[in-house]
Amino acid sequence: MKANIHPEYHEINVVMTDGTKFTTRSTWGKEGDTLNLDIDPKSHPAWTGVHRLLDSGGQLAKFNKRFSGLGLKK
Repeated sequence: MKANIHPEYHEINVVMTDGTKFTTRSTWGKEGDTLNLDIDPKSHPAWTGVHRLLDSGGQLAKFNKRFSGLGLKK
């Protein structure tokens, strides 16, 4: 390996959304830093299977109104 081109690989602490903690090795931050996760496998819909549609600012209602007439006609 070439010298002085690779990032430092060290131990950091990770705090999940439910408060559980673990230690891992990473190039993020400095030795001993704590990474607080906003999304993790215990809370993200891709892993939990729980999906919600959030209608922020009426965007979902606006979409449904705009494209409601595009259904298949018999």
